Amino acid sequence: MQAFSEKFPIKTQIRVAWGDMDALGHVNNVSYFRYFETARIDFLAQTGLLEILSDPSTSPVLRDTHAHYKRPVVFPDTLIIGTYITDIKSDRFTMRYEAFSEQQQAVCTTGYANVVMFNMKSAQKTPIPANMMDVLLQYSVDLA
Repeated sequence: MQAFSEKFPIKTQIRVAWGDMDALGHVNNVSYFRYFETARIDFLAQTGLLEILSDPSTSPVLRDTHAHYKRPVVFPDTLIIGTYITDIKSDRFTMRYEAFSEQQQAVCTTGYANVVMFNMKSAQKTPIPANMMDVLLQYSVDLA
């Protein structure tokens, strides 16, 4: 757990609910997308990006989102979702997630979301604002 915690400056704790499980007795795959959504918004809040994005005319929009299931998780458990940024371009970036199971002491699921900046008035992609770019770069990891 300590190595995981040190790897991620931004982490979100999520308690697995009984209702997150499916008929097979483990957390349903769709639950991870809600967990990642919670981690994504928490990342924005913890880094101050939520305030920067308070102008509703420009917004980050998901292009796509993915999950890779490594280990089944069951209730009761607590997941720690570590979030970081990769692949920053002028108008988009990727948010990556790793879900660590406290019960199993292992990463159980990884995922990512490709995020595009969007001008809500013109309905077109738009460059990432400079003040937002500065924050994204602080939490960026080069995977190459």
